[in-house]
Amino acid sequence: MDNKLEIDEARRAAQYETAKAQVEADVNQEIVSRAEVSTPREQARVSEIAQDFRGKAVNEIAETERDVERGRTVARISQFIDYVFYLIYSLFIIRLVLNLLAANSKNGFVQFINAVTNPMYAPFRGITNSPSTPEGNTLALPIIIAVIAYLLLHLAINGLLRLVAHRKTTV
Repeated sequence: MDNKLEIDEARRAAQYETAKAQVEADVNQEIVSRAEVSTPREQARVSEIAQDFRGKAVNEIAETERDVERGRTVARISQFIDYVFYLIYSLFIIRLVLNLLAANSKNGFVQFINAVTNPMYAPFRGITNSPSTPEGNTLALPIIIAVIAYLLLHLAINGLLRLVAHRKTTV
């Protein structure tokens, strides 16, 4: 009898586990079927979220395009500014070399270089003495100071342009 009771309990436990597994499978199947069919409210919410994502994507593309165009414009301006400053540096270096070589001040080329650079050189004239040799060779220190000042101005302008050109990121 003891064996029968034990066998009967084992059979009941197995039937219980089978029934429990079947109920779990039925419940899981019902959950899956309900998840596959969305309600109109859920569909409206999904559509709303999708529309929001689309709007954000379009806005980001438009903003990126504006940033790229602004970057191109600033790059062109920067190239022009670089060209102007390189021209200024070149003219000042030519003037410095002509002074070092004691070039004839009555020569047309020397007069042209002096005439072109005088407006940019005027604020620096007389800042410091320029050492010279008895032969007339002169190290025009104010020209060197002018080149350094224009270099710093050039760097400042390009730095400002980089600030304008950089894309603003939001967190």
